[in-house]
This record gives sequence, structure tokens and C-alpha cells, in this order.
Amino acid sequence: MFKFLIRITLCICLEFILVNSTFAQATTDSLADTKAAQVYANAENNFNKALGPQSRLYNGLAYLPYNNSIKGNPYFMDVTSASTGNIQYDGYTYKDVKLFYDLNKDQLITYLYNSQLMMYLIAQKVTSFDILDHHFIFIKPDASLSNQVKEGYYDALYDGKIKVLAKRTKTIQGESNLGQGGISSYFTNTATDYYLFKNNTYYKANSEGSFTSTLKDHAKEIKQFIKDKKIKYRKDKEGAMTAIATYYDHLNQ
Repeated sequence: MFKFLIRITLCICLEFILVNSTFAQATTDSLADTKAAQVYANAENNFNKALGPQSRLYNGLAYLPYNNSIKGNPYFMDVTSASTGNIQYDGYTYKDVKLFYDLNKDQLITYLYNSQLMMYLIAQKVTSFDILDHHFIFIKPDASLSNQVKEGYYDALYDGKIKVLAKRTKTIQGESNLGQGGISSYFTNTATDYYLFKNNTYYKANSEGSFTSTLKDHAKEIKQFIKDKKIKYRKDKEGAMTAIATYYDHLNQ
């Protein structure tokens, strides 16, 4: 164990030497900052890889699989194999991790080190994760806010002065099989609730009216913006909300 720690320490020292070299060779402050950030990110990633099974990432709980008789699957985007993503977990960044996001249990799943056994990460230690071109954040109850949302993972569609969030869920339903005299179970299609976070308050915004009414301080400008850009809310709800939120923040610069 002592030799292992020595090797890890040497790796970190080498990375910091590279950082100093980067600063010495940079021709401008901005270039130095960019290169230093890249080197620090690489150092952290290499450190986590070197830790292997002793990494803090592998301290979750056993993930219990579903009964094979349930039709469909509970995962984000209906994937049937793990997707590669990044995680901010327990104060560290982990890159290129094999992930599933279970929308029924609201659990982020990965594999144990060098194993096909699955575990779910402790949600309260997850700051955020990126998977399938979506950025999810973990939200905890906050007594200082006037409105609350349920604790869990939220898809951050827009993250500016205001925020647009999507809560995605799947449930298990049953249906009668009259011919077979039983009931079969299946995972429902993904259901989504939308929230707008403004002035330290969460507003549920599943319709165009509820979304735009929350931004009523610029109602006239937003109405004209929707008309000029030919935004079709029903056709692309998430794209519309993102565009409107971006424009609203622009008006408040």
C-alpha cells in the first residue's frame, strides 16, 4: 500500500511540474490559463485512473436489477448498453465513465471496477453528470427558497441568470392479459415536467402559457421575439424554452 501511495504521489508531482512548464512557456496570460486548466484536468483524471478500485467513485450501493418479465427498460433515452459520460462526484471529476441513468428509481448507475456488477452512486454526492449530450444536476431541498422541487436529478436545459430544468421519469404500469389470465408489466414512455428557476423560486412550466407568464416583466418583448423567430412551442418545446430563456437573460443584461 505504501509503494502504491508513493507511485500516486510521483504521478501528481509530475503533473504539477508540467503545470509550471506550461506557465513558463505561455506567451499570454489567457493562453497560460487555458493550458494550465487543461493540465490540471488531465492531472485529476490521471490521478483517478491510477487509484483504480480505491477511487472514491466506487463507494455506491448495489443496484438491484428489475424482473426480466417487465417490458421495455427504465433508462434515459431507452439505451440498452452503458453510455460514456463524465461525473462531478464527491468533489472530484471522473471522465469517460460507463453510465446508465435509471428514470424509474432516479439512480445514476455505473459498474464496479473491472466488473460487470452494477452499483448506483450516492445521489447526495453527485454534483452533476453529462450523458448522451445532456447535462444533469442534482438538486437538494433548500429552505431558503419560497418554492421547492423534489430532490433528484434534473436535466439542465438552460443555465443562465434564470434556469430551465426538466425532470424526466418513467414508471412501471400493468395491463391485463385476458387471454392468458394474468397481468403484464411494462415501463411507460418518458414523462417530463419542466421548471423555470427565477429569483430564487422554482415555477412549474409545462405549458407555453405557464412558461411565458413567469417572464411577464418582459411579456411584450417576448411575444414579439416568438413571432419574429417563428418559434413553434408545441413542435419543439425544449428548444423554444431555451431560446426564450436566452433572450430573456439578454434583455436583463
